[in-house]
Amino acid sequence: MQRKTPLTYLGIVVMLGAVWGLSEAALGMHLKRCASHVSGSLMTGAALLFIAASWIVSRRILGVVLLVVIASLLKMFDALLLGLPLLHGAIANPIFAFIIEGAAFILIVTMLRDRLTQRPAGQALSGGLAALLAANLFPLVKFATGIPACVVAGTGYPLSLYFIHYAVFVSFVTVPVGFWLGTKLQKYATLSFDSLSLKRINYLISPATLVLCLMIMALLRLV
Repeated sequence: MQRKTPLTYLGIVVMLGAVWGLSEAALGMHLKRCASHVSGSLMTGAALLFIAASWIVSRRILGVVLLVVIASLLKMFDALLLGLPLLHGAIANPIFAFIIEGAAFILIVTMLRDRLTQRPAGQALSGGLAALLAANLFPLVKFATGIPACVVAGTGYPLSLYFIHYAVFVSFVTVPVGFWLGTKLQKYATLSFDSLSLKRINYLISPATLVLCLMIMALLRLV
């Protein structure tokens, strides 16, 4: 298979980051303080879907890093819309979660190697292990942001650990879906590389998707 240009990867990863940022805003639409009940665990599963897709598209650690940066920037834009400071539990802590989810996924897929992750069962395993690792690391957020992780009401037990089984089970499904989505986008990237007209469309779709997601976020928060 021909090698695709970095710009082709860049456009698709930016699109994935924009949609991820929008999904975070939609899932956490009413969260201005702490994660509610199982919401944080569901967001972990959603995050790993986009991370898995970007990994397949780029096959580079930098692709996942770019994805996390784009999602974090959209989270900061959400803070602006909500009138919240960046060092707020509903902003800084989710950004920390983005970082550890990306790092956990890269670590797990690197350890499992391509031979295992080429199969759906291996993909599900990588998703579950990445979610397990990320959920266990999340309580360290206090040392990174100075803001403690959300806890179960009436206890000091972090929500990320209390609902860890939800994150793992959801990621068993979302990560294989992310691998599938990434494969489809990878084929599109190959066509974009071979076709000048598709390449031009690809370069337009990426910023258009980012702008559209920003507009939808603004509508969600301001209307």
